[in-house]
Amino acid sequence: MQDNKVRIGSRGSKLALWQAHFFQSLLDKRGIQNELKIIKTKGDLIQNIGFDKLEGKGFFTKEIEDALLANQIDVAIHSMKDLPTTLPQGLVIGGISERANPADILIIKKERIVISNPLKIKEGGTIGTSSIRRKVLLKNFQKDILFKDIRGNVPTRVQKLVDDDELDAIILAAAGIERLKIDLSEHKVIELNPEEFPSAPAQGVLAYQCREEDLDMRRLLKSINCMETLSTVKVERKILNIMDGGCQLPLGAYCNKDAIGNYHCFAAFTAHLDGKLSKVKLSQNTASNLAERVVEKLKEKI
Repeated sequence: MQDNKVRIGSRGSKLALWQAHFFQSLLDKRGIQNELKIIKTKGDLIQNIGFDKLEGKGFFTKEIEDALLANQIDVAIHSMKDLPTTLPQGLVIGGISERANPADILIIKKERIVISNPLKIKEGGTIGTSSIRRKVLLKNFQKDILFKDIRGNVPTRVQKLVDDDELDAIILAAAGIERLKIDLSEHKVIELNPEEFPSAPAQGVLAYQCREEDLDMRRLLKSINCMETLSTVKVERKILNIMDGGCQLPLGAYCNKDAIGNYHCFAAFTAHLDGKLSKVKLSQNTASNLAERVVEKLKEKI
């Protein structure tokens, strides 16, 4: 800390700022002084190409992690789905938030709806997304659809649906829309069940990252950590880790826990956009070895 203030690092998008302000509110309730520092990442600066064409991992995290390691900030607030499963040496995830809605939502222009089709989109309709996972899963539901890569923050992508006549629909994470309270009343919104349309691992969860050596910050983050969320998200992240992937691996993984404590995991993976989709559903009464079993089943089907 500097001048007894917790220095918080965040990206500058509206959603990232919502996340950072949410974390600030947790500190405010504890009477802990804090300040916010905005850091631009590669993912923010390069907007003209799709994620699949960017090299490396951590498009939205590396520069913030560098600031942590350089002791320019004390804690970084990330969308956990953006964090690679292997962290830089010297950094740890000290805590995570409760999970918001983990689902993806399909947002369709009302005048383009075709009720009889699986995705309610016309034959050969175009959906805006840069996510390989979403493209593959959508193709699994309606094979004739086309895609157009779109980038930008959440409000920008919603506006592109309005402005771009080529687009019939876009697909986004429900959590971002709900956190920003974006009005979608002029569109048709379909929530895609993550048990059938597995979301990105840890989608809807915030991660609080700090230096491994900063024991005071680790104790603070442990005090606000959501253990219930951690127990299921660890399964999803372990699947991603075993598959040796970053946030752009075409892998969906969603794990939940029922009222009697059983774990249910749903996953989908493809080796290529035009390749065979491998889907797995597994349940057991413990999280132990659940990720390993899911990966084994996924690889059997590839």
